[in-house]
Amino acid sequence: MSDDRRSDRGAPRSTTRQPSGERPVRGREPRTPERRAPEPRAATSSRTPRTAATGGQRSAGGRAPSRTTQPQATARSSSRQAPARAGSASRGASANRAGSANRAGSANRAGSPLGAARRPARTAAARSGGVLPRASARQPAAQTRADGRPVDRSTVGRRPVDRGAADRHVRSLDSVTRTLVMPAWFAARTGSPHARQRALLIGVLTILGVFAGRLVYVQAVEGPDLAAEALRGRLVSGELVPQRGDILDADGKVMAMSVTRYDILVDQTLVPDWKRYEDGRLLGQGAEALAEVLAPILDRPVAELAADLVGDRRGKYIARGVLPETWNAIKALRIAFVSAEETSERKYPNGNVAGNILGFVNSEGVGSAGVEQSQEAQLRGTNGSYLLEQDPRGALIPTGEKERVEAVDGRDVELTVKSDLQWKAQDAIETAARAYGATYGNIVVSDTRTGQILALAETSTVDPADLASSDPSNWGSRAISNVFEPGSTAKVITMAAALETGAWTPTSKFTVPDTYVTDNGQTIRDSHAHAPQQLTLAGVFAESSNTGTVMIGEKIPMQVRYDYLSKFGFGQKTGIGLPGESAGILHPVEKWDGRTRWNVLFGQGVAVTAIQSNEVFATIANGGVRNTPRIIKGYRSEDGTYEAVKPAETTQVVSEETADTVLQMMETVVSDGTGKKAAVPGYRIAGKTGTAQAPNPLTGTYDHFVASFNGIAPADDPRIAVSVSLYSDKLLYGGEAAAPVFADVTAFALQHLGIEPSGSKATKIPTEW
Repeated sequence: MSDDRRSDRGAPRSTTRQPSGERPVRGREPRTPERRAPEPRAATSSRTPRTAATGGQRSAGGRAPSRTTQPQATARSSSRQAPARAGSASRGASANRAGSANRAGSANRAGSPLGAARRPARTAAARSGGVLPRASARQPAAQTRADGRPVDRSTVGRRPVDRGAADRHVRSLDSVTRTLVMPAWFAARTGSPHARQRALLIGVLTILGVFAGRLVYVQAVEGPDLAAEALRGRLVSGELVPQRGDILDADGKVMAMSVTRYDILVDQTLVPDWKRYEDGRLLGQGAEALAEVLAPILDRPVAELAADLVGDRRGKYIARGVLPETWNAIKALRIAFVSAEETSERKYPNGNVAGNILGFVNSEGVGSAGVEQSQEAQLRGTNGSYLLEQDPRGALIPTGEKERVEAVDGRDVELTVKSDLQWKAQDAIETAARAYGATYGNIVVSDTRTGQILALAETSTVDPADLASSDPSNWGSRAISNVFEPGSTAKVITMAAALETGAWTPTSKFTVPDTYVTDNGQTIRDSHAHAPQQLTLAGVFAESSNTGTVMIGEKIPMQVRYDYLSKFGFGQKTGIGLPGESAGILHPVEKWDGRTRWNVLFGQGVAVTAIQSNEVFATIANGGVRNTPRIIKGYRSEDGTYEAVKPAETTQVVSEETADTVLQMMETVVSDGTGKKAAVPGYRIAGKTGTAQAPNPLTGTYDHFVASFNGIAPADDPRIAVSVSLYSDKLLYGGEAAAPVFADVTAFALQHLGIEPSGSKATKIPTEW
């Protein structure tokens, strides 16, 4: 084997740097420049060494130069003689070995800059512990042909490039670089793998930085808002409806109450996935299967219920107002998307008794008439609320967020009305209306000491639980809304004013004709013709003479007449505590014409309600002190505490002496006058009959008459005031139609209230002279 071969085998592999002056061949992958080898140190050898810098030089085509153009250095002998020199020589031999053509595969790989980078040269001396000399940094000498011309290094020794692992690595890096859309100046620098790696690292770090920044923004800035929005999507809120308070009568009997009911809802979006199993067997799925289960419980046809279960509504009502037992049966099925809302249903156990007072609630449970409306704030209570967290299928999340504010039930409202007396009054007025063919009638019973209304009865009273069977005109109380001319009952105010002002005394004497002409030419007539009568003031009142009353009123100035009418409550609401009350009609003096100034003395030219009319007699019975009539007695809370309604301020209208005198005069009406049919055995009764024109309570046309009787019992110790009114299109007289009804109801009331019979006889005032 020649020295060249031995040197080729023994020399360590080495790589050389492509001269910077040479350009890569067009169409080939550019090679990444290698680190320039340092210039080798001088080495001594018994043989002439080959030039290390030129021995390992490769052409631009990737081919090692011919062996004949490059001297070779033998490292084998040198390494034996001097390890230091062997290390130096081995570096030169390594360069020669790297350019050897005998090892095509390894040479091609070693000749490649990337291959050299991946396989650094090691000489035998280095393996044996020698020191590798630095490679020369100088450029190799230019080679010349035999004729002296320079050799084209780009074409000498060219061979095909081995597209091995290194080239594939470069292409993969290029692909990654292009994918990351690197700047053009990065892509252009293809000569160094370190630059590519740096560019790749920068690109990756940039993208990671963007993702990290977005993550920090989402977590730190948007995080709370996103979390809150997600929570809102899982939260379900609603109202807790309080139990409406009861309405009780004066003795604590329930007149209106609420019972618990449930409205059943279903989430239609979850119905198609519901499956019905029995003993592990699938019996059905979807709306029809669910309807077959729920229909018997809800008492609905299967087909009809199945139709209600189909849709996309999250809360579809399939039943309303079901009993608690029905909901408990549905709840036992444990169907997550079938739920219930607790509601209440209003019940009126006494039917139409006091229906005009109680009123009713609408479909939403809000009071719409009577006490239900006026006391809505007390009866309704305060709504509660709940907030629950559920999963997308509607199931409650046990550990989810929960809030619950309990509802505060409404307070019970206690009335002044006594239900038994109310029933009796309603029955009596209905009977009288049928007997006399009256269009409408009412009865008012009040406590003269307190102003409390004990009964407020009317014909055609509504049953709050059955509104459909009654006329809407009967849904309220016409006793506080409809007005009429009081007629002769207003003569009580004229007599009180005459006595209080001192214009007359009870025994003042009058000659009373049936027709009387006033100083301004107004002609006044009595209800029937009669010869002139010799009557005292008490006699004029007992006979209910219009002409005699005008004669008495001539001494009472017009403003005084108005003032007393107003003091007794005409022209103003009483404040009874019911909706729809009318103030009546009382025009100011300036608007009185020539006839009105006289008509107001006997109850014409003014208009009042039944409550206002009754209030006049209650004031006389209470010693001239006017109480505000009221129908609310007090309130009882859920914890049992009771709050009584404080009576309103009272007004002294006339003196007690005047009131007692008028009361005695009214006793004469019952004992000797037009009100004899109002007498109650065992009790002293005082009262006054009345007959006047009135508008039709149904149409408003002025074509009706009202027959009335207002009285007080017992007269010796007044406790109650009772007023009876009957409206008819036929002329009825109070003494004939209304007085008997008064006697019937008053007798029942005195017995029901436990009022003892009178212990003394009345002192009569002379009625004639």
